[in-house]
Amino acid sequence: MTIGQGGRLDRLRLIRSANVGPVSYVQLIQRFGSADAALAAIPQLAARAGSKAPRLADIGDVMREVDAVERLGARHIFLGDADYPALLAEIDTAPPVLIVRGDMALAQRPCVGIVGARNASAVACRFARELGMGLAREGVTVVSGLARGIDTNAHIGALDGSTIGVIASGIDIAYPPENEALQQEVATRGLLIAEQPPGREPLARHFPSRNRIIAGLSVGTVIVEAAPKSGSLITARLANEAGREVMAVLVSPLDPRAQGCNQLIREGATLIQNVADILEAVRPIFGHVRQPGQGYEAEAFQGDASDVARAEIIGLLSIAPVAVDEIVRQSGHLPAIVQLVLLELELAGRLERHAGGRVSLS
Repeated sequence: MTIGQGGRLDRLRLIRSANVGPVSYVQLIQRFGSADAALAAIPQLAARAGSKAPRLADIGDVMREVDAVERLGARHIFLGDADYPALLAEIDTAPPVLIVRGDMALAQRPCVGIVGARNASAVACRFARELGMGLAREGVTVVSGLARGIDTNAHIGALDGSTIGVIASGIDIAYPPENEALQQEVATRGLLIAEQPPGREPLARHFPSRNRIIAGLSVGTVIVEAAPKSGSLITARLANEAGREVMAVLVSPLDPRAQGCNQLIREGATLIQNVADILEAVRPIFGHVRQPGQGYEAEAFQGDASDVARAEIIGLLSIAPVAVDEIVRQSGHLPAIVQLVLLELELAGRLERHAGGRVSLS
């Protein structure tokens, strides 16, 4: 669904407003039918959860962001636009807006993520380049995060074919700084994607968000060297939660950078030794990737909550994350009622959403 200029500004203002995340953004649009109606309703929704209205984005700031993006030779793509990546739209936390530079057609091809250690070994870096080059030759788009080590080499290998770089900063910020030239090449010869507005420096909390985009764009993700609790393993977990293929390269157990990959293989990830192994794992999925133009539709969000229902649902929440489905089961209320109460709490700044459809009190 393509939206008019006024609607686009309202949507951008909605997602840039305080306490509005990817899930609440979609629920607000579904419930109120448009972004401007959602913006008008936010104060009342937050008040139901016992909070003052969150700060709504200033229209002047939104217009300045649009101008800055255009000056950078980039553009906004909204969830629901015909050229929004179809596979990414399928995840529960799909970014409501992307800022992109480059060829969006690359995101409509079959995509495979390649990620791994920043302090990768020389042999692993060479292997990542070979995988990137081989996949690009087969018409597969290589997706990575433009980080040091494995990411850098995967992009370099795929540059002559097709590659997508997903960054945790604004689209005008290069991180790490030494990859500025590579980031420019990716934007010129491939596709560069950012979720953060221009000028935003990368913060620690932005990297898991960046990783979900890599996993969401890709039919499968390959992990090449990863320490335990690394960002690469977060990407693998997100790919698994999205129902995508998780692949890993077997590494010598004597290298501490092997522990993450070897653990993934023990847990059921596909062992990868070459490009042919990757293609064997993901080719059966290629035919099931939706084609561009099919749009993004979600179930309508309906219902209202009584004070009694609201109190019962809030009583089931704590600082420990719990699945929304479990709250529905234990409360006995309709899913739409539970989702509405959670939406009110999130807009009030009292709820935190976690991966895997879990929530907790802030």
